Amino acid sequence: MERIEKQQADLMLILDIVLLLGIGLVVLFSASSYYSKSVYGDPYYYFKRQVLWATVGILLGIIASVTPIELIKRSTPLVVFVSFFLMLLTFIPGISKPVLGARRWIFIGGLSFQPSELVKFTIVLYLAYIFDKKDNLEDPLNSILPPVIIVGIFLTLIYLQNDFSTAFFTLFVAASVFFIARIKLIYFFLFGILILPLGGLLLFTKAHRVKRLIAFLNPLSDPTGAGYQVIAARSALINGGFWGKGLGLGVKKMGGLPEAHSDFIFAVIGEEMGFLGALLIITLFIVFVWRGYAIAFKCRDKFSYYLSFGISSLIIFQAILNMSVVSGLVPSTGVTLPFFSAGGSSLLVTLVMVGILVNISKRVGKNERRSYG
Repeated sequence: MERIEKQQADLMLILDIVLLLGIGLVVLFSASSYYSKSVYGDPYYYFKRQVLWATVGILLGIIASVTPIELIKRSTPLVVFVSFFLMLLTFIPGISKPVLGARRWIFIGGLSFQPSELVKFTIVLYLAYIFDKKDNLEDPLNSILPPVIIVGIFLTLIYLQNDFSTAFFTLFVAASVFFIARIKLIYFFLFGILILPLGGLLLFTKAHRVKRLIAFLNPLSDPTGAGYQVIAARSALINGGFWGKGLGLGVKKMGGLPEAHSDFIFAVIGEEMGFLGALLIITLFIVFVWRGYAIAFKCRDKFSYYLSFGISSLIIFQAILNMSVVSGLVPSTGVTLPFFSAGGSSLLVTLVMVGILVNISKRVGKNERRSYG
């Protein structure tokens, strides 16, 4: 095997991650303190839980950053099995219970975990693993169909949890890895012919999904119902103006903006930090994906290339989707903002992923380019 000389980790990437996490914790405290005190009698409730998950995630991320990439690759079948097992647990009463009509979480010892957050990463890891092993992608039965089946099984489980948005988002991330693996465009076209009618059927057969779509097209059609979040988020962004009201001084989070600490935390950023603050956060995510893709395109081996590209795409696509929802550019999805939204599962998996990305950055030299593809 070719000897790989480890280089220094991408310091700009590490600094960017530290800034995203640090600012994210500060913003979360501001966004959640009022709700935490009202519901739990403790303004630090969500903040303390997020710090706990961040601490565990940082430790696991550090471990991921020093674990040999070959060991991570060999662990892929185990990660797939564990993810599949955890997804099945969400359908077992007692271990899981419906929350807002969805069975997305498993509850153990007072803590909750959302397996679909792990599945997003698992699919990226699995596709990197399988495409690294396939030398001939011209044979659809042996090279393309097996990963399509595995991805389809996970997407079905996510959908059965009544989480259409996450299933659709995960499909999009998986498609990006298929694309970067240079799967022929004809297969995307054929798959689109199959999936678009099915997606439309699944979308329009559930009343709450139709209401979300109508609220997106015309929020004023139901201003106190499905359109309420959209109107409240836009109002918060407008209230922030250019400079913002000041960190901690926003008013929409005090009951006027549902899920201010979670799905709509970007609206709190816009109100309290203004256009400049929102632009800062967007810039940090742009720097992240710039460094992530730069690392990917310098990788010497296919596995690291696909994995670093997939991780970078997953995080930036999720950030774009969340901010687009808050800005009213796409219908409400329930997808969180990485590093910012309350949710231990998302933060934990995100920190592990960026740890792996930092790990890969140590394996590439400044002037290297891929010798394949």
